[in-house]
Amino acid sequence: MKLISWNVNGLRAVAKKDFFSDLNKMDVDVLCLQETKAQDDQIAEVLTVTEGYYFYSNSAQKKGYSGTAVLSRTEPLNVVRDMGMPEHDTEGRVLCLEYENFYLVNVYVPNSGSELKRLDYRQQWDKDFYNYLKNLEKQKAVVACGDFNVAHKPIDLARPKANYNKSAGFMQEEIDGMDRFTQGGLKDAFRHFYPEQTDVYSWWSYRAGARGKNVGWRIDYFLVSESFLPAVEDAFILNEVMGSDHCPVGIIL
Repeated sequence: MKLISWNVNGLRAVAKKDFFSDLNKMDVDVLCLQETKAQDDQIAEVLTVTEGYYFYSNSAQKKGYSGTAVLSRTEPLNVVRDMGMPEHDTEGRVLCLEYENFYLVNVYVPNSGSELKRLDYRQQWDKDFYNYLKNLEKQKAVVACGDFNVAHKPIDLARPKANYNKSAGFMQEEIDGMDRFTQGGLKDAFRHFYPEQTDVYSWWSYRAGARGKNVGWRIDYFLVSESFLPAVEDAFILNEVMGSDHCPVGIIL
């Protein structure tokens, strides 16, 4: 079973590019999308042509903002939107699909913002999302994937020194949030298989030709319950897939 996560930075925009041919090439069983920037009816309009997939979405109240969606070849046992916390549940950031052996949680974690205006909110989000995942884990294993908006270690971004405690996505508070996940029984699948691999990123700024120079950040993850790690065969990053400022990342079960 191949699971892929991709922040598409606007589903309607990426659909006008190579999204559907990329979908065919990726031959994916479950595709989790973040930052769809569309309402449920607009997402349905785009995805209705994808044969062989069930699709689900969770849209933000604010139009053209945030949002998540999932395409799945297998019909899930259950689908739940949001975390059940009013303070977090207006931006369409969490979409949970229950399968026989695990919960798949698609997440688009809030960005702290260029002036770090949401850093405090982000810290609360990280705590609450961690508790939400651990609660699910009491019932069955969890696979959480998406744009976590943080580079976890210096190895996960091209210019750690220039960005540490200066830029959203590499603030110590955000790193602490990711530590909580990885030290609390949710393992970073890519680093499980490739602990030392450098120069592998999933997001590049549109500025200054960053992608061509590979000046990037690895901020998209699959976090897997420790108990479920034996079921994971490999992890990968598809940095040749264009269409967004992020590239797809995935795991094979």
